[in-house]
Amino acid sequence: MQILVINPNTTASMTRMIGNAAASVAARGTKIVAVNPDSGPPSIEGYYDEAFSVPGLIDEIGKAPDADAYIIACFDDTGLDAARCITNAPVVGIGEAAFHMASLIAGQFSVVTTLSRSIPAIESNLVRYGLRSRCAGVRASDVAVLELEDSGSIARQRISNEISAAIRDDRAEAIVLGCAGMADLADSLCQEHGVPVIDGVTCAVKLCEALGALGLRTSKAGGYAMPRTKVYSGHFARFSPAGTNSPDRDKEPPNTGSEDT
Repeated sequence: MQILVINPNTTASMTRMIGNAAASVAARGTKIVAVNPDSGPPSIEGYYDEAFSVPGLIDEIGKAPDADAYIIACFDDTGLDAARCITNAPVVGIGEAAFHMASLIAGQFSVVTTLSRSIPAIESNLVRYGLRSRCAGVRASDVAVLELEDSGSIARQRISNEISAAIRDDRAEAIVLGCAGMADLADSLCQEHGVPVIDGVTCAVKLCEALGALGLRTSKAGGYAMPRTKVYSGHFARFSPAGTNSPDRDKEPPNTGSEDT
């Protein structure tokens, strides 16, 4: 099985870290390929950045049409619906994956994210996924995404402080880390605080493997139908959808026991 992990921002060092986190939990026979677009924002912090990251995300899916599953490694699940429209393969967002995993192991969980501007998008997704009532709170650590790349910053301490507050004040039984750039912190924060600390990247890998093993693919019966054939204008002409002329991806379920990670 091959899983394409797409970091929708352009920061390659973060992509490498995300890819390493994904590979660390991948089953034998699962190949992880981590990529990021060449154009777009260096970090995704709010709705404006999200809008300019989606074309690059779509490009990366188009470059790897034979992947068995795709992971969108942005906690806001940037471009998730659009991505599901252009492939039959499963597409999993790390936010949705983390929320569902948390709901299986805790009565209520809190989310600790980066900046406060990310809170509305996360809360909106929780409502959409039907899990808002299970979330005790969404907290911002006031850490810019690229601070997570700086080993000299106090980003980890700020995140840890918010986890402590979530356990104390929200009565959170588990913590969801609200940024793909936090993926490498989950294990140490879990040990520090004594509650499950959940990273969406690793959760998404295991969900993709499960969907592949079950032979489940993205339904095309409704909103995730392939885009209708039409010609786009100007800068986006190259994204003009082929509609029903898109390459057929209905192939046999992958053999998940033949390759090493």
